[in-house]
Amino acid sequence: MFDLPILLDWASFAVRWLHVITAIAWIGSSFYFIALDLGLNRDIPGPADGEEWQVHGGGFYHIQKYLVAPDQMPDHLTWFKWEAYSTWLSGAALLVLVYWAGAELFLIDQSKTAIPSWLGIVISAASLTIGWLVYDRLCKSGLAETPTRLMLVLFALLVVMGWAYTLVFTGRAMMLHLGAFTATIMTANVFFIIIPNQKIVVEDLKAGRTPDPKYGQIAKLRSLHNNYLTLPVIFLMLSNHYPLAFATQYNWIIAALVFLMGVSIRHFFNTMHARKGMPWWTWGVTLALFLAIVALSVAGRPTVEYAEDATALPPHAARFAAAEGFEDATDIVMGNCSMCHAREPLWDGMAHAPRGVYLETPEDVAMHARQIYLQAGMSMAMPPANLTYMDNESRAALVRWYEGAEG
Repeated sequence: MFDLPILLDWASFAVRWLHVITAIAWIGSSFYFIALDLGLNRDIPGPADGEEWQVHGGGFYHIQKYLVAPDQMPDHLTWFKWEAYSTWLSGAALLVLVYWAGAELFLIDQSKTAIPSWLGIVISAASLTIGWLVYDRLCKSGLAETPTRLMLVLFALLVVMGWAYTLVFTGRAMMLHLGAFTATIMTANVFFIIIPNQKIVVEDLKAGRTPDPKYGQIAKLRSLHNNYLTLPVIFLMLSNHYPLAFATQYNWIIAALVFLMGVSIRHFFNTMHARKGMPWWTWGVTLALFLAIVALSVAGRPTVEYAEDATALPPHAARFAAAEGFEDATDIVMGNCSMCHAREPLWDGMAHAPRGVYLETPEDVAMHARQIYLQAGMSMAMPPANLTYMDNESRAALVRWYEGAEG
């Protein structure tokens, strides 16, 4: 009853749950403080850099910000750091449980590079570390004096990493690793830069010294980077549920455009919170980027030749079974998918069919026609890592069957 596959599956679920909870806490506090800092009323006398009155939950809050630090350290000081650390640690655990433990299925694409699982795991771990080291070096270079140029170089680094991941990993693993690569940079910003700099200021105050404002400026730059990177990371973490995002030919370009979408969206809210107006044009840019992503998701798919007598298909599954090409589609699915998508999966270590989808009978195939079309026809999500070497002709046959029935 409690064999290893079942325990691993529940462990993955539990860690994913924890990861989502901690991510909500981190992102929520990050967005709150960015909005608070931008919206402070700075037209006030006194030592504070700005203040804000807020109301929430039936109470009123009076918040003041000091540019460097107050004259005297308060007895109680709340540190915002464990949200970031817990998010990264739970994400790393999930990476191990899903992509390292299931490297053969989910990590390495053997049709791209025939490497052993252990080497794929080494590449996975090393890339996250190298990413932070390169980014940190860039931030400590002369580029720090021109934040816009620094952001452009960072964007180029992310694009190159996305492309490099596609050379080794499955599309699903590429998206996830690019998200983990970015999240590692964000967490390391908190652990190695933001919190240590804040601690230097605290120690200076306790010792009666005047803190150097450079530490706050450095921390603020890293915090700004985290602010612009948050939304793309969320997209990349969710992408594994949508094969048209991760399992297509141009998935790394899609990922690159998502980072630009994150910038355009955050620019709108950051400008609004700073009371500098509402740049509605950013939503036009965001929509254009999103439409480009949709177009790329179906570009480069296998060429489809439609049946001349294809008929329209109502929503009922029986019509898929009656459509031209159904027998060929069933044979393709049975030969490539049924070993895992079975009521008693034949794949070692698999406790149940992925996402509860069964593909053992013609009726099963008809019932799941749309999923088959998206994950094995319009994209290359299935089979995972193309383990059965499904060719383009087979994928095109699945597309002909579904779209022929749709009419």
